[in-house]
Amino acid sequence: MMFEHYYTENPSSKLKVKEIELVLPNEHKYKFKTPSGVYSFGKIDKASKVLLETLLKTDSINNGKVLDIGCGYGLVGITLKKEYPNIKLFMSDINKRAVEFAKINLNLNNIDAKIKQGNLYEIWKDVKFDHIVSNPPIVAGKDVWMKLVSEAPEHLEKNGTLTIVAYHNKGGKRIRDFMKRIFGNVRELIKQGGIRVYQSTKL
Repeated sequence: MMFEHYYTENPSSKLKVKEIELVLPNEHKYKFKTPSGVYSFGKIDKASKVLLETLLKTDSINNGKVLDIGCGYGLVGITLKKEYPNIKLFMSDINKRAVEFAKINLNLNNIDAKIKQGNLYEIWKDVKFDHIVSNPPIVAGKDVWMKLVSEAPEHLEKNGTLTIVAYHNKGGKRIRDFMKRIFGNVRELIKQGGIRVYQSTKL
């Protein structure tokens, strides 16, 4: 069988479902159903957890319109919305199974959000956000993450932010440098075990 990564519209793998629990440092608990064929099946991946905990710790995304792009089963966006009820949450993923289970997890955690299936920003043409967050699909190749970064400014309000998590030595350094090129600025919010969270602001 040919290898199929999770950045695909219709996963062909047989559906398996595992329920997981996220426990935050503040001891709040969240449950998620995770399907096969979607990134981080059956577990919470380290990079997404670092991204989420960094955003909560820095308190930098606590209101406005927030887009979780490449949302997977919904871990980051759903938890942000639960912790910061004032945000207006938008979520999207190219993977239909991811979107289906993100909707299930929205209901599971009693969260309201606007969620769409589609490739990057194509489905958000008429919306501008205050914040865009992502654990980008590095496995899909540089064209995908470069498009995610380069098209972000036109979908951000003034002073809006793009926040991305990546392994510094596995493409992260290139993402950081590209974010600086596109936005004219970038800062590292955290360094943790090879993982970096980068943030650029639309000036």
